[in-house]
Amino acid sequence: MNAGLDRRGWLKAGLASAGALVLGACDKITNSAKGVAVLQSAEGLTRRVQRLVIDRKALAREFRPADISPDFRPNGSTDPQDPDYVAHRKAGFADFRLVVDGLVERPLSLSLADLRAQPSRSQITRHDCVEGWSSIAKWTGARLGPLLDQAGLKPNARYIVFHCGDTLEETTDGTGKYYESIDLIDAYHPQTILAYAMNDRVLPVQHGAPLRLRVERQLGYKQAKYVMRLEAVDDYRKLGRGAGGFWEDRGYEWYAGI
Repeated sequence: MNAGLDRRGWLKAGLASAGALVLGACDKITNSAKGVAVLQSAEGLTRRVQRLVIDRKALAREFRPADISPDFRPNGSTDPQDPDYVAHRKAGFADFRLVVDGLVERPLSLSLADLRAQPSRSQITRHDCVEGWSSIAKWTGARLGPLLDQAGLKPNARYIVFHCGDTLEETTDGTGKYYESIDLIDAYHPQTILAYAMNDRVLPVQHGAPLRLRVERQLGYKQAKYVMRLEAVDDYRKLGRGAGGFWEDRGYEWYAGI
């Protein structure tokens, strides 16, 4: 038997098995800690198998200008009322600074002008929402990889956390503030950008001004809006409720690869 075909068949079977584990555990997740553990292990298996099957640098599909959706539906926060964000918005983000800190050698504080001067990329891609809808838009922004190189990641950095300017849920423990995280594989992917423009115009508030993460090989809830700070960490479990993101803390999978 051809070794390559045999390996490919095994990987496909692994993906199918991971999906079966998820489906089999769904009816238990709300009632069983064991069910949650099964889901978490299946998510990890799916991520590892997908990373083996798909080239880490493989690009998400890009579209033509004619394919851009005439009405890109905004969702989640569309008009944050957090005092710091409101003050920035009223000032036209003139005093905005993106902070890059955590496990870095050279912490950064960058204005929008600084970010526009960074290595950039434009791409027309499809946004796939977990709610079942999709839209296509053109995004332009600073590439995340060169930005992290400028800050100089320390050897123990493993994840990049995106701290955002919007509070989605009032909580006594402060975990209602939106945040998201990705690993360094996705952080250094050529299509991962901090978008400051949408469809050749300044990024609008309802879509995440002044900065929105675009990590094109993952579902929409990973595309954090209103990004204010990047933090390099060795482990995201110490943040929020420990699952790596606002929606992940509420049951979504951390790895939302598509």
